[in-house]
Amino acid sequence: MSNPASSLSEKKSVSDADETVFPHVGFDEVHEADYSEEQYRKLLKKIDWFLLPLMWVAYGVQQADKTGISTQALFNFRQDNHLVGQQYSWCVPFAASVYLSVFEFPMSYLMQRVSVGKTLSVLMFFWGIIVLCTAFAHNWAGLMVLRTLQGLFECTISPSFLLIIGTWYKTSEHASRSIIWGTANSGFGVIVSLCMYGIGDSATKHDSGLAAWKGISFFLGGTTILLSFFCWFLLGTPREVAWVSKEERRIAQARIVTNKTGTDHHNRREWKTDQILEAFLDPSTWFLFCSVVLAGLPNGGITSFGSLVYMSFGFTSLQTILYDIPRQAMSIVWFLLVGYFCRFPNMRFWLMLFSIIPGFIGLLALALLPSSDSYRWIKFGMYFMTMTTNINGLLLWMHVPSNVGGRTKKSAVSSIMFIAYCVGNAGGSQFFRAADAPGYIPALVACSICLGLEFVFVLTWRIYLSYQNHMRDKAAEAQGLTPEQVKELGAENGEKDITDRKNPHFLFTTMIMFSIASTIGSLA
Repeated sequence: MSNPASSLSEKKSVSDADETVFPHVGFDEVHEADYSEEQYRKLLKKIDWFLLPLMWVAYGVQQADKTGISTQALFNFRQDNHLVGQQYSWCVPFAASVYLSVFEFPMSYLMQRVSVGKTLSVLMFFWGIIVLCTAFAHNWAGLMVLRTLQGLFECTISPSFLLIIGTWYKTSEHASRSIIWGTANSGFGVIVSLCMYGIGDSATKHDSGLAAWKGISFFLGGTTILLSFFCWFLLGTPREVAWVSKEERRIAQARIVTNKTGTDHHNRREWKTDQILEAFLDPSTWFLFCSVVLAGLPNGGITSFGSLVYMSFGFTSLQTILYDIPRQAMSIVWFLLVGYFCRFPNMRFWLMLFSIIPGFIGLLALALLPSSDSYRWIKFGMYFMTMTTNINGLLLWMHVPSNVGGRTKKSAVSSIMFIAYCVGNAGGSQFFRAADAPGYIPALVACSICLGLEFVFVLTWRIYLSYQNHMRDKAAEAQGLTPEQVKELGAENGEKDITDRKNPHFLFTTMIMFSIASTIGSLA
């Protein structure tokens, strides 16, 4: 039996020879040791400065576009569009249903074949126009057409962001960077809420002027259109953007080669059917699918009907906008706290589990408390507790860049995951029936049950991944491989576009070690 260490040495010699004799075939691989820590640190700082602020704003804008209809519902949106019965409930998730049924897989295929950043920018421009045109709707049919088109153009942003994160950052950096732009849901939400409060207050004082919900559409749509121009010039993978040099592209590749999930260097555009099949047969894909669905069901309901739930406590429309700001602000603090505690070993899944508990208690208490104004602030506190669950969606999504190898498989799993997100959010809004207004007690109970089931799935999933890592460690030990050899072999397999299941030296990430403070510090 051959010595693994000598085999590895021979393999490197052949590769070096091939690079000299056949430079045209692409044997220009780079290794982490090719560059110094100072070069990596300098490039990382540049990446953070260009990408993180832009992704923060872009993610916040798409969330505001998607959920703005909830605030518009406070200002005669339903009445002016003559919505009755469950029509508003269907209007809210219709874009998500379109993602699911028609566009997600074709759009993911498109992203595999073309420039990610440029394509996303064009789609962002068009969905901004659609959001702006919502101001001209006057009936349910018109709203359905607009929501369909919004679903067509908007469905690629989250999968695109996952691809971009995976091509720029190390596995150990995925969660820290994603948490930074993930805080945009609440951080940018605070900014948007204050703007919408101003629009609503002005419209309330001038009844003969533009309706508040129309003004909100103009504001959100115009912001998205403006942002699309910035994304065109600045957003993309290392191969696509103009703000890095050729040498910096190689440094970017060398930084992430140890992820073992492949880099963006090879410009792979082929669509591998075997990787698609593996994505559907991988148990981890279905743990992810079920967890995202169960997280999405309460999220979809709360996102769509949260403003109306606030009003059921006895608050006015304008008070509802203002009183939701502390919840959004605390959500940012919670994101940063999770980021801090993730620096400790084996914390990622445990923090997801812990984040579920306050939301479960808060929703169940809301359903059980009497419908009396004297309980207004207690209900406010229980609803406030649900903000801890916001982090779970982002941490679940980080499974794709951190734990999925193979470009086509990564795209397929991203699509499956986003379908799960759409199923959850579309179904969650249907929990809230017009007949149960204003308290929506059955819906709150259903959302609480979903969080309990999510707890079970996430815990089982972590046990499964830990078992897979244990078996791979034992196999490497039996072959006499050192940790350094396992690391290098795994990286080489990743560069060959080998998937996580077929790469015997790939270890799944059940933890993320990073410091939010150091991430922010790198920008200084």
